Amino acid sequence: MIAPPRRMISKQLGELLVERRIIKESELQKALQIQKEKGGLLGNILVLLGFATEEQIAQALTTQYGFPYLPLKNYEIDPVVVKLIPRNVSEQYCLIAIDKIGNSLTVAMSNPLNLHAIEDIELITNCKVQTFVSTQTDIKETIKRYYGSNA
Repeated sequence: MIAPPRRMISKQLGELLVERRIIKESELQKALQIQKEKGGLLGNILVLLGFATEEQIAQALTTQYGFPYLPLKNYEIDPVVVKLIPRNVSEQYCLIAIDKIGNSLTVAMSNPLNLHAIEDIELITNCKVQTFVSTQTDIKETIKRYYGSNA
């Protein structure tokens, strides 16, 4: 039996947000102009401009790429698992280790498309990384909670 093709949505994040009526086309154009001038991730720019929330961006990434969304607020993580990734690396890539089974490490990250970050984590931990999407705020608060608040 042939496996069904995996559903992959090829739409860009911006057009997905417009289609879902989260942002207007004019807001997308403004954000794209800022991105062109200053760089940065479109989702972050939309949040900074107040056009979308972090949760809306995370949910859109989930829809667009099939990454599962995981709010971290009330999620209990084994501190031993968290410490598999050094704090500076967690902060640099805005991610946090949340579970480990065998040599499979589950990581919550705000930008699951950052393949460089995933490769680094695999090298550091010698594990295969599985990714979940979380908001930047959620991850930063969780980093503080598990590594301590002093930077």
